[in-house]
Parts: sequence; C-alpha cells; structure tokens
Amino acid sequence: MNHAGAQSNLTKLAISATLHCLTGCAIGEVLGMVIGTALGWSNLSTIALAVALAFVFGYALTIRPVLKSGLPLRAAIGVALAADTVSIAVMEIVDNGVMLAVPGAMEAGLGSWLFWVSLAFALAVAFVITVPVNRWLISRGKGHAVVHQYHGGGHEGHHHH
Repeated sequence: MNHAGAQSNLTKLAISATLHCLTGCAIGEVLGMVIGTALGWSNLSTIALAVALAFVFGYALTIRPVLKSGLPLRAAIGVALAADTVSIAVMEIVDNGVMLAVPGAMEAGLGSWLFWVSLAFALAVAFVITVPVNRWLISRGKGHAVVHQYHGGGHEGHHHH
C-alpha cells in the first residue's frame, strides 16, 4: 500500500476508534449529567459521576467485541484499559471543560435546550480533538490498534461492532 493510502486508512481507523469512544463517553456523560442534575448535585459531583460512567461505558463497549474473540475477561479488561484510557481521558477533559466554560450550561437543567446544545457541542469539540490523539496512538501501535488484533483476525481498516 502506498504512503497516502496508509495515511488515509490510519485516519479512518482513528475516526472509527474515536466514534467508538464517543459512543461510550456520550452514554456515560449523559447518564451522569442526568442523574447528578436530577438529584441536585454540585457541578463537581455531577462531573465526577459523568466521567466515571463515561469510563465504564467506554471500556464496556471495547471489552464486548474482545470477549467475543475468545479472550478471557481479565485479558479483555487489560486490552480495553490499554486501548481507551488516553482517548476517554482526553474526551472527558475537553467535554467537561466545555460544559464548564459555557455560561449557565451546568445550571441549565435537563429541561433546558442550553444544557443539551452545550452537551452536544462539548462532545463534538471533544471528538475533533480526540481524533488526532487516537490517530497518533494507533500510528504508534498503541490505543485502539491494540484492540484491532482481536477483531476478526485483524483485517486492516475493518471494524466490527
């Protein structure tokens, strides 16, 4: 494969890995924000819960296909930790940073369009920032590249969900 083709494949893989991470992060983030806001928790407690759930769902979405490949749970958890920790961490820092930066977003409450628009915007910004991070990790054989050896015999650019 020529260099340009390899670079474009790498970018596609990074986008795929980031979308995968974003899905888990978004589920955890929304649940955390919803629970924390509904219970009237402080911003810090709400964000702590959202981040914890983002990691749980992010890892869970990675562990599932790896377990299907026949890897034992303990090894699958190791793969998920190696693959997603940096990606989820970057995404959560950016996402929550944006939520705190948007005036009134955290106080807006679940019935407010400001809350949901801010959250969607925060996740979009996090996605844009995390793609190059994942691309760099994958190009070094780290991050989501670790997972791909367990996906259907590791076909390049092939992603099972």
